[in-house]
Amino acid sequence: MATGHTDPQRRERIIAATLDLIAEEGIARVSHRRIAARAGVPLGSMTYHFDGIDELLREAFRRFTDHIAAVFDARLGTAADPDQARTAVADLVHILSEGSRRDLVLTQELYTLAARRPAYRELTHEWMRRSRVHLEKHFDPDTARQLDALIEGLTLHRALAQRPHDRSLTVEAIARITTPADRRSRP
Repeated sequence: MATGHTDPQRRERIIAATLDLIAEEGIARVSHRRIAARAGVPLGSMTYHFDGIDELLREAFRRFTDHIAAVFDARLGTAADPDQARTAVADLVHILSEGSRRDLVLTQELYTLAARRPAYRELTHEWMRRSRVHLEKHFDPDTARQLDALIEGLTLHRALAQRPHDRSLTVEAIARITTPADRRSRP
């Protein structure tokens, strides 16, 4: 195996191994030794590429939030009007909740880390800001913020429920947030 500067993929393997370890065993089980073994790199590579475990965790979670932002971009970026944006939000909730358990676990691990350690809140704030960029093209900032929270909440509820709610509940929740009260149909 190549070493040092001759292995340009080593840093990427370390980051990927970090995310895999967090997803499979939790952040409490992360250590330089375990990540190096998983990545198939010498232990010394850890400190060569990263100043410490915090830098490695921030970079790994930054990569993860970039991945989730790309999912948002792919779904919401093509919406041409508020109706298409509503449909894209519903699609997003169902794609995320039926998708990778790895992504669900990494999301929760990041939230827990950010709740405990303010330095990680920068990542969650930037992630939330990026999530709202497309929403704010079609909805006012307050509605975009509510929709962003709804996406996260409904995704988590669907992913963890024994019997996940169906699309009609998702669509109704989105409509309640995005349709002005004077335009909603009354029962």
